[in-house]
Amino acid sequence: MNRKKKEITFYIMTILACLAAMTVVVVAALLIYDKIRQKDDAVEANADIDAVMYSEDEVNLMLAEAVAQADLNAREEASDSILTQIQQSLEGGTSTVGTLRPFYPNHIVVVSNGRFHFVPIRDDLKQHSLLQENLQVLETGELQYVENGEVISHKGIDVSRYQGDIDWNKVAAQGVEYAFIRVGVRGYGQEGKLVLDEKFLDNVKGATAAGIKVGVYFFSQAITDEEALEEADLVLETIAGLNVTYPIVYDVEKTGAADGRMNQLSVEERTRMAHIFIDRIKEAGYTPMIYANMEMWSVLINMAEFEDVDKWFAYYDTDLYFPYEYAIWQYSDTGRIDGIGGDVDLNISFKEW
Repeated sequence: MNRKKKEITFYIMTILACLAAMTVVVVAALLIYDKIRQKDDAVEANADIDAVMYSEDEVNLMLAEAVAQADLNAREEASDSILTQIQQSLEGGTSTVGTLRPFYPNHIVVVSNGRFHFVPIRDDLKQHSLLQENLQVLETGELQYVENGEVISHKGIDVSRYQGDIDWNKVAAQGVEYAFIRVGVRGYGQEGKLVLDEKFLDNVKGATAAGIKVGVYFFSQAITDEEALEEADLVLETIAGLNVTYPIVYDVEKTGAADGRMNQLSVEERTRMAHIFIDRIKEAGYTPMIYANMEMWSVLINMAEFEDVDKWFAYYDTDLYFPYEYAIWQYSDTGRIDGIGGDVDLNISFKEW
């Protein structure tokens, strides 16, 4: 897909360059013509003046001056056009990063730690083949993906204790096919205490009884190899004997908390934590997955290290901006589902497990 985007971008840029060159030549010709006409007018006004003649050097000089002026005019017009686009985008409520993205089609533009990053899109990484025109936004705000008139995406949610008591039969009646249920978290602070989600067991049993497929996730704050392994083992111990058929997810996020333990890790360290967790899950015979947002995938973790791992991408918009392959898209954290009080995360997946 990136190859197509580059080809299209190349053709567009070539056409624009040709148009700009033509514009410069035409304007230059007009400027030269205007100069010649001015001298011709002077000749007509005074019959005693000899006919105006130009040497080749004089014509070349006039042409160079005219091209320079025309190029300046074209640049100013292009600059004005870009500024107008930026102004209209910002006035329309588009974020600064969203406004910049169309101007850098071969980069991922993302903000991290208060700075704008322009990350080149890599051809050597697997990219999705999803088409924007196949993505449908329903009246409810839910997303679905359609091919040849058939919905091929799958509707899912993810929940934790924050959703309270859930009526899973009502959830199933809403067409929810799968649910990712939080096993637990590691605390943000220095101690980094492991805490099981108090609603985990109830949610797994309720979802399973209602015919909803279950996956699980753990919110990591591991900063050492031992802690990452400890988190994986806790998940495996907790799900033993339960009907978990969907992936076990390593939730790696940069927290907004001042004492977020993982926030201080380097890219290499964060990548290693994920590897340790994932490898342990694989060894136990389960399917691993990584949950992360655009900032994490683009800047804070080495995505190339996880080409063979299913990805769960968090991005709360309706455009297919992120170019790389992902199995699940969490597109909202303010969804509404009958049977759940308050907001719930909404997802669509492009495969089943």
